[in-house]
Amino acid sequence: MMKKRVFTAFLCVLCLMTALPFILPVSADFGPKPSTVVMFEGLGDELCYGTLLSERRSTGPQSAWDGDPDTLDDPDVLAEAYDPDMYWYGDLDRDAWVAFVKYEDSDGFYFLQEGWLVSETKEIAWTYYPPERFKILLYFPESGTFAVSGILERYAFDTYYTVKMNGKGMENVEYDEENSTNERYDAWLEAERSYDFKWELISFALRMVMTVAVEILIALPFGYRRGRQLAVILAANCGTQIILNVLLNVVNFYSGEWAFVLAYVLLELLVFAVEAVIFSLTLHKYANEVLGEKPPTRIRAVIYALVANAVSFAVGILISMFIPGIF
Repeated sequence: MMKKRVFTAFLCVLCLMTALPFILPVSADFGPKPSTVVMFEGLGDELCYGTLLSERRSTGPQSAWDGDPDTLDDPDVLAEAYDPDMYWYGDLDRDAWVAFVKYEDSDGFYFLQEGWLVSETKEIAWTYYPPERFKILLYFPESGTFAVSGILERYAFDTYYTVKMNGKGMENVEYDEENSTNERYDAWLEAERSYDFKWELISFALRMVMTVAVEILIALPFGYRRGRQLAVILAANCGTQIILNVLLNVVNFYSGEWAFVLAYVLLELLVFAVEAVIFSLTLHKYANEVLGEKPPTRIRAVIYALVANAVSFAVGILISMFIPGIF
């Protein structure tokens, strides 16, 4: 009976591995994506829209409007140019969109038609192909004024900046004549790097709990129900997951998404190999606690390590599709 269950589980893993090449293209954007988050402290409640200006005309699906901004004064042109149903506008209404399109940056950076109502969100969270080099731009419709930062860049896979406004709206924000555009003085924004280590720790804890829970549950049908067996599985998972996540976070911080995905796959294979060795050498030793119980074979431990790691990997991928920031 046990051999039949192990064989069935092994066939399931083979089917999963065979199906992955066909499943993944269906969700073409599978996998972690870089992000840029800008948080505003002391912004106040004055109506304010925000965006990131890009050094390039496009990034991912976002791109600069290809028309002449001066023609937007014509109602017919504006009606055709601005589509309120376009999802990539974000929180921008028509007037805010027009203001950003007409904005002329002193360094020639582009508005990619993505915007946030930062007076409510207190942040700009560009989580899908953010620009590599960018400027922060705020627009205050009530006064018709802008606030802009210097040139910034993504410094990590998940990049965080904090802007301290020190007042409501435009109060206490210094004006810089040299960097002003549109024949007006633009307020000058100072942004500081503020990597979110707290969220990374939370994300790590969630990954750890998910992995251990999945692999403990899978151990039960394999016949690993003894306390010492489960303790070995728990200890092995904690050790490998700590090492895995430390290495992934190093890659995550310094490298792009494809390096992260490649490292994730290769390190998962290494984790499988390490756990397979540990389980094959130890789990069978603790099977005789119940009189008459046959010790499980070492090959069963290897198959269990393969099944458990494959399932936890697949579950992690599925979770990342619904909660992008967790992996």
